[in-house]
Amino acid sequence: MSSVDQAIGGEQSATRMTRRQRLTLILLLTANFTLAVDFSVLNVALPTIGQQVGFALENLQWIATGFALAAAGFTLLFGRIADLFGRRRLFLAGMLLLGVSSLVGGVATSPTMLLIARVAQGLATAAVTPAALSLLTTSFPEGPLRAKALGLNGSLAAAGFTTGAILGGVLTDLLSWRWAFFINVPVAVLVLVLAPTVLAKDTREERRSLDVPGAVLVTGGLLAIIYGLTEAAVKGWGDSGALLSLVAGVVLLAVFWVVERKVAEPLVPVAILRRNNIGWGNAAGLLAFVTQTGLIFLLTLYLQKVLGYNPLQAGLTFVVLGAGAFIGGVTAAKILGRLGVKKLIVVGFVVQAAATGVLVLLGTASSWVVLLMVATLVGGWANLLPIVGFMVSGTSGLPDREQGLATGLTTMTQQVGITLGIPILSAVFTATVTSLGAETPDTVLRGVSTAIGVDAVLCVVAALLIAVFLRTPTQRTAE
Repeated sequence: MSSVDQAIGGEQSATRMTRRQRLTLILLLTANFTLAVDFSVLNVALPTIGQQVGFALENLQWIATGFALAAAGFTLLFGRIADLFGRRRLFLAGMLLLGVSSLVGGVATSPTMLLIARVAQGLATAAVTPAALSLLTTSFPEGPLRAKALGLNGSLAAAGFTTGAILGGVLTDLLSWRWAFFINVPVAVLVLVLAPTVLAKDTREERRSLDVPGAVLVTGGLLAIIYGLTEAAVKGWGDSGALLSLVAGVVLLAVFWVVERKVAEPLVPVAILRRNNIGWGNAAGLLAFVTQTGLIFLLTLYLQKVLGYNPLQAGLTFVVLGAGAFIGGVTAAKILGRLGVKKLIVVGFVVQAAATGVLVLLGTASSWVVLLMVATLVGGWANLLPIVGFMVSGTSGLPDREQGLATGLTTMTQQVGITLGIPILSAVFTATVTSLGAETPDTVLRGVSTAIGVDAVLCVVAALLIAVFLRTPTQRTAE
C-alpha cells in the first residue's frame, strides 16, 4: 500500500470537518447535484417539448446534444481558467450563467431560443463543475476528509443523474417541462447569495498567460469527438459525417499534444498527463461512467419496449439505483481507508460486473423487474467505488495551483464517459436487433441482453487494467 493509501487509512490530526468546511461542502454539493440533474432532466420530456416549441422529431436530440457538447468540450479550458484567474470567480460566474440560461429556457417560445439556453447551461456546467471540485479539493487536504468529501460528491452526482430522469417525468406530468428549467433559478440565486460568505477568496498568485492555441485545439477536438459520438448514436457508426467528425477530433487532439510539449506555459502540462495515477485514474472513471450510463439506457429500453412501462414508471424504477449510488458514495471513504485506491476501484468494477452480468437473465414477464431492482441497487453501489477512487487518484499528488487542471480532467472524463456510454452500447443493441429482423419485444430483449453482456465484460476489462497498471502516488502537501 502506498503512502497516500496509508495516509487515507491512518489516523490524522484533522479527522473532523470545521464549520467552514461543512458549509463549503454543502454549498458545493448543492451546485454539483443541480448540474448533475440537468444532464438528464429533459430526456423524458423531449417529445412534449418538441410538440410545444416546434422541434422536428429528428432535431429533438439537439436539446441533449447541445448541452453535452458545451459541457464536455469546454470543461478542460474552464478548469485551467479557474487555476489562472480564480476558482471562486469562475464558480460564481458559472452559477450566474446557469440561473440566467435556465430562466431563458423556461420561457423559450422557439427552438433557437431553447437551444441557446441549453448550450448556455452546458457552458455553465463546464465552468462550475471543475471550479467547484477544485474548491472542494483545496478545502480538504489529501486524506480521509478529502476522500469523504469526494465520496459525497460522487454519490450526489450519480444520484443527480438518476433524479433528473425521475424529476423530469414528475414535473412534465404534474406541471410543465418548463419547470425543469425554472427549478434551477432559486438554487442559483441561493448559491450566489451564500457563496461570497462561505467560500474562501481567491488567493493572489502570479498571473500566467493562457495557452490560446492549446485551448482552441483541445476545445475543438473535444467538440468534434462529442459531436461525432452523438451523431453515431443517432445515425449509426457507418455515417460519414460522424466518422469525419471523430477523425477530425483525433487529429486536433494529436496536434494539441504536440503543441503542449513546445509552448512555455501549456494549458495542460504533458508531465501531468504522464503521471500514472492521473492517466489510469481517469481511465477508470471513463469506464465507470460509460458502463453505468450505457446500462441505464439499455434498461430504459427494456422497461418501456419489453415490459410496457411508461416514461414515469421507468424513471421511478431507477430510484433503487440512485439509492445504491448514494450509499456507495457515503461508504466509499471508509472502504477506501481499508483497501486503498487501487483495490477500491478493482473491487467496485468486479461487483459491478457481477451485478450487471446477472441482468442478461431478464425475461418478458413483469416479475423480472424484481431482479432488475436488486441488481441495480448492488450495481449502483458498486459503481460509485471506482468513481470515488478515480476522483481521489486523479487529484492526488498535485499542488493546489494545479487542482483546477486536475478537476477539469476528471470533469471532462465524467462528461465524455456519460456521452460515450449510450452510443457504444446502442450500437451493439441496434446491430443485434437488426440481425434478428423486425423489432418486437423478443428481439428488443435479445438486443438488450447482448449489450448488457458487453457492458459486464467492459467492467471486467476495467478491473483487470486497473489491477495491472494503476500505481497510487505518494501523498504531498499543498503548495
